[in-house]
Amino acid sequence: MAKPVIVIPTVRAYAKNVDQAPRKVSLVASLVRNRTVADAIVILNHTPKRAARPLIKAIESAQANAINNHGYDGKTLTISTLSVTTGTRLKRFKPASRGRALPFEKKTSNILVEVSGDLKPKKAAAKVVTTEAAAVEPEEKK
Repeated sequence: MAKPVIVIPTVRAYAKNVDQAPRKVSLVASLVRNRTVADAIVILNHTPKRAARPLIKAIESAQANAINNHGYDGKTLTISTLSVTTGTRLKRFKPASRGRALPFEKKTSNILVEVSGDLKPKKAAAKVVTTEAAAVEPEEKK
């Protein structure tokens, strides 16, 4: 018989069209790959790069999705995937001498964050009080 495969689902968050070149964002992203979410946020808060802010927002969004929507334990979350890809490019022009205009492209980035961890333990079901017992108790007190 084949052993059952345990699949740990991941929770995703995207930050699309971040107004910074993907090469610059991926440099900062490499600092926090495969770390816990808490460590990654501390590292990015102390990183003096502009790309740290959108990465923090994407990681915190994935953390909130995992805790609030999927029931994960916030203390056990780790970053399983952190990828930075190219986004849309905006064609712009820069004025040059003699009335010319030189074209350039404003580059944007897409950030994908996947976190995984342990699910919160299920709470035990509350005891259900029957209606007969609830009706009897007030009469006994009088």
